Amino acid sequence: METPLQRMELLIGENNLEILKRSTVMVVGVGGVGSYAAEALARSGVGTLILVDGDTVAPSNLNRQIHAVYATIGRSKTEVMKERMESYRRDCTIICKDIFYKEEENAVLFDKPVDFVIDAIDTMSSKLSLITYCLKHKIPFISSMGMANRLDPTKVECCELMKTSYDPVAKIMRNLIRKHHIKGKIPVVFSSEQPSVQTKIINENGVTRKQKMPPASSPFVPSAAGLAAASYAMRILLEKGEHHGQ
Repeated sequence: METPLQRMELLIGENNLEILKRSTVMVVGVGGVGSYAAEALARSGVGTLILVDGDTVAPSNLNRQIHAVYATIGRSKTEVMKERMESYRRDCTIICKDIFYKEEENAVLFDKPVDFVIDAIDTMSSKLSLITYCLKHKIPFISSMGMANRLDPTKVECCELMKTSYDPVAKIMRNLIRKHHIKGKIPVVFSSEQPSVQTKIINENGVTRKQKMPPASSPFVPSAAGLAAASYAMRILLEKGEHHGQ
């Protein structure tokens, strides 16, 4: 008799599948990168997923976010992602935190043990806070760097932050890490593709540059980054489980 996770079990084995079912992964930012990461983790057999995002689905999300369809515009990204995952997983606990991540939310978000964190946040200060928290509390994680203004998904890879290149977001994060004297290895998913520069004004009333001139984005690169981050998370969970003899 076929089961939903049968093909995954054939790939990683029954014991490893049980490790995933006992694991809890938090995805912070359920957009172009985070929605695909959450999707892949759910379809891989992870038992508990915590989705963190205070945003709603917008028309501009339709080209690259897996939960974005006309019917979900205006609705909570975490809630529509939960509905989507429940349509193919009946044995996964999905917890929605409908908030924008900031350092002050750590006590609420990490009130229960978390085995892995995927950082798919856009705001640099929030990325720094989440990375710092994970390092301090020894929570395995991976942080997504910039995926906008690119077309080639084959340039996406996982490495340590200090080994990245051609990534403006990674450059900012490297400087922030040095400025705040943060120690520890910082695994990231990044693209080595040289990004284009988007200068077209979309919203003249925007307060920030990003609001006035939002970055260009394709369906190819953010999704590839989300899948790469999910794959990295799964492999770390399995290594951790085997190390502890689960």
